[in-house]
Amino acid sequence: MKRYLDDRVQADLAQKMVFLTGPRQVGKTTLSRQLLERQGGQYLNYDVLADRALVRKQLWNPQAPLLVLDEIHKMAGWKAWLKGVYDGKAASQQLLVTGSARLDTFRQSGESLAGRFFGVRLHPLSVREWCAQTGAAPDAALTHLLERGGFPEPCLAPDKEQAERWRRQYFDGLVRNDVLEFSRIQELNAIRLFAQLLRSRVGSPLSLASIARDLGVSPVTLKKYLDILEALYIVFVVRPWHDNIARATLQTPKVYFYDTGLVEGDDGLRFENLVATALLKQVQWQHDVQGKEAGLHYIRTKDGAEVDFALSDKNQLTHLVECKLSDDKPHRALQRFALEKAPVQAVQLVRHARHSYTLGAVQIKVAHEFLNDLLA
Repeated sequence: MKRYLDDRVQADLAQKMVFLTGPRQVGKTTLSRQLLERQGGQYLNYDVLADRALVRKQLWNPQAPLLVLDEIHKMAGWKAWLKGVYDGKAASQQLLVTGSARLDTFRQSGESLAGRFFGVRLHPLSVREWCAQTGAAPDAALTHLLERGGFPEPCLAPDKEQAERWRRQYFDGLVRNDVLEFSRIQELNAIRLFAQLLRSRVGSPLSLASIARDLGVSPVTLKKYLDILEALYIVFVVRPWHDNIARATLQTPKVYFYDTGLVEGDDGLRFENLVATALLKQVQWQHDVQGKEAGLHYIRTKDGAEVDFALSDKNQLTHLVECKLSDDKPHRALQRFALEKAPVQAVQLVRHARHSYTLGAVQIKVAHEFLNDLLA
């Protein structure tokens, strides 16, 4: 399966080394191996003992056209080590570094890698990408992703039962194995319970103090747990938009899952989570590939007015996005903020709308058409 970043990674490799990150099993290894099949080279995974020995002694083929190093951020002093590898390699050799945790999470001392790499983040499949891969109509693609989530294996599974088996093993494995690299063993059950609780709190302002009381831990500890889950690409945080005018804006974040299939809730929550993943994918594509200062936020004020998502560019709001399953009446808060923050584009995404149209300052959009028109 060719992914949306395939050509970009190949083009970037001709200029610098590339850091390819993203959730575990999102397709990084597949993308890497497809590049290797086209141009030849060598793949080494630091989690594999035999490969680890080759990595530490730098015993790979120096003439390999492409060298792929996976999970090397787990090696002590990896930044200084990688700088030496990059500066000393043959000019013709391309270097791809991949990892399922954010490479900047492991804050170790060493030489700066600034100016030596491009960073790109691989996301789960979106409506646009599923349509491009399978030829499905956008509405059918949206239905499929709401049921299966956007990770390649459950998406391509022969039936929903197989997809759910994958998801159960995936979630348990992430918490059991990957979290241990960030925390003490005795914290594992608490982090697992916290992650489980988040599955039913998608889209709501997150009160760490309230959850901390329920779990019998401190809010500071929960903040650390949330940072771990973010670093492992299990969840992502959407923070509120604020500017000098909206001083009443609350600062509580909202949390969403990279895998929509992990959301526990009704169709509306799953739809909102899927839109969140699609908008994040768009924003990070703009940041990584186009160099834009794009951001994903939400708006909520103390008087209870809320809009699900807000997109920004260079600290200026560009879009407001509200998610609805079937209500095509303009959302009151969306109308309010569309006027207050003009000329922002206000969009109400309706899952079951028959057609798109404009009412005042609000655009009512058929959800699958809007999602299919996103960049990634």
